[in-house]
Amino acid sequence: MAQIEFSEEQSMLLDTAADFCRKQAPIAVVRESIDTTEGIQPEVWQEMGALGWLGIIIPEEYGGLGLGLGDVVPIVESMGRHLMSSPYVATVLAARALVTSGSEEQKQAWLPKIAEGVAASVALSEADGSWELDQVEATVNEEGQSLVLSGDKCFVLDAPMAEVIVVSANLAGEARLVLVEKAQLQPESLTREVVIDETRRSYKLTLDGITVPSSNLLPDADFKALQQAALLMLSAEISGGLVGVLHVIVEYLNTRKAFDRLIGSYQALKHPTVDILLSLEGARSHLYHAATMLAQGNAEEFETALHMAKAHGSEAFAYAGDRAVQFHGGFGFTYECDAQLYLRRALWCQYQFGDERYHRQLLAPLLLD
Repeated sequence: MAQIEFSEEQSMLLDTAADFCRKQAPIAVVRESIDTTEGIQPEVWQEMGALGWLGIIIPEEYGGLGLGLGDVVPIVESMGRHLMSSPYVATVLAARALVTSGSEEQKQAWLPKIAEGVAASVALSEADGSWELDQVEATVNEEGQSLVLSGDKCFVLDAPMAEVIVVSANLAGEARLVLVEKAQLQPESLTREVVIDETRRSYKLTLDGITVPSSNLLPDADFKALQQAALLMLSAEISGGLVGVLHVIVEYLNTRKAFDRLIGSYQALKHPTVDILLSLEGARSHLYHAATMLAQGNAEEFETALHMAKAHGSEAFAYAGDRAVQFHGGFGFTYECDAQLYLRRALWCQYQFGDERYHRQLLAPLLLD
């Protein structure tokens, strides 16, 4: 039987994060921040650091809380509920890379800073769209005591705020991870991308001309740990996004009238709304089951649960976003309708690190062999 455990720490974090995101990311603020470079006020980001959120997965000896990756889930879920934009997910992924693959010197140099509020990011994706993180075309070559990088990375989130970016690159035929600090970037290195989710700040990173010290090469490259962390946080965003879009739907169904009746009284709208609610419950169950398996150290069950969470959530959120737009009628297709913001977020999450078909293909041997 599938296990779902909700720890005391997760419960406290969920309550705190839900209240924080509700106050700091009302929909008006989300819309206002779309055209900004940072997307979050510096004082809000520092408050997140003061709450200890940036140090959750960082060991205590480096200034963190020493908790597990599963304890990040309630925070990311709350952010997804309110479409809150921040470098949080990117920073957690960078910290994860350092914890699993960094040297002692690299950990000492960066993990305490991240725990205190320094933003970071990761550059793992390339233009070919491969979801296999160790299939890398960008290159890094050793020249004396330096590393020379070349190639392009895409979907680098919140890059201008990041003091360090963990970049995947091919070194002598092997995929490796390299730290690129903000001061080492060229003026033309970052170009903002136009992506479906306008609440994101996604950048293309041009590596040509960037040189870093050899000490910036991480000794290991645990791409599996990075991918699992990304999938868990994406699944949390999806779960939160489902809550948010369902709220938008129900509010409209209980407000809009047609033929002197609230449109929520019509079965053609009630039944899909119930389907969305059931999908939400399924998405949360898969998500917290995966978090439970991770906390228990059950690697095999965690991998299975993670693929299930991403596959189910991707499909459910995309369906919910589509229905939300349709239920709003002609207004739903306008930029002023909040439903389209959730649909945009759903489509982004659906295709990051593998869509539902991809993860079901990976599930097949795990469940059937």
